[in-house]
Amino acid sequence: MTVVTRTSLRRLPGYIFLTIAAIVSVFPLYFMLVSATNTSREVISSKLTPGGNLINNYNALMASQQSLWVAFRQSTIIAVVTTVLALLICSIAGYGFEVFHSRGKDRLMAVLLLAIMIPFAATMIPLFQMFAGLNMVNSVMAVVLPAVATPFLILLFRQSARNFPHEIIEAARIDGLSEIAIFFKIFIPTMRSAYAAAAVITFMAAWNNFLWPKVILINSQFQTIPMMISNLTAGYVTDFGVLMLAVTIATLPTIFVFLALQRVFAEGITGAIK
Repeated sequence: MTVVTRTSLRRLPGYIFLTIAAIVSVFPLYFMLVSATNTSREVISSKLTPGGNLINNYNALMASQQSLWVAFRQSTIIAVVTTVLALLICSIAGYGFEVFHSRGKDRLMAVLLLAIMIPFAATMIPLFQMFAGLNMVNSVMAVVLPAVATPFLILLFRQSARNFPHEIIEAARIDGLSEIAIFFKIFIPTMRSAYAAAAVITFMAAWNNFLWPKVILINSQFQTIPMMISNLTAGYVTDFGVLMLAVTIATLPTIFVFLALQRVFAEGITGAIK
């Protein structure tokens, strides 16, 4: 009994620290949800209890010049298409870098990793000029294409492919399976956790992307959720209750995706690190 008590006392500071860290982490989300039900004045005064202004905030949001559900649909299309294409292209690249290994591919991978250090602002203007020359301004694909092949995802799938048993690949080749069949019938089902981790990361990045859609989607009818939220703060007076409600609605898809894939997400990240 004494040993158990001493062990519990030793762990007590850790439990206290984790509890405080959890409260600090969850508090912004709680404040966002509570503020969505309060008036703008109550939000400014940092009211921490739910109010009764949720319906009024929703009606005010719908009555504003910002098309919430049009922007929601636009963001959904962009995020889903980006995620699907990025998973397919980056997993093929990562699989190829590892399974068909060579020194030349290592040098190419090093160049791709160096590209991570280049800020997007440095490539944004040339990228816009390229898409303008292709007449792709105000198109979904102009937002999607720059995000479908990222060095981080390629590295993630390459590291995951290192943990994939190469004996299975050799056995499948002996059985007469083509490389395409090996990839789609064996590699993808086995690496579900890596795909889940990549899907969460890509979806959240595509959903929250603001700068590039703001540049390439000139027409307001193509605005995404982050652009719509930004427009809510562009006037002389900002209704913070309406703003918090819009932010809450915009946060729901990313929360749903993460909660649905959180278990395999952790497995995919740890597997890639190994």
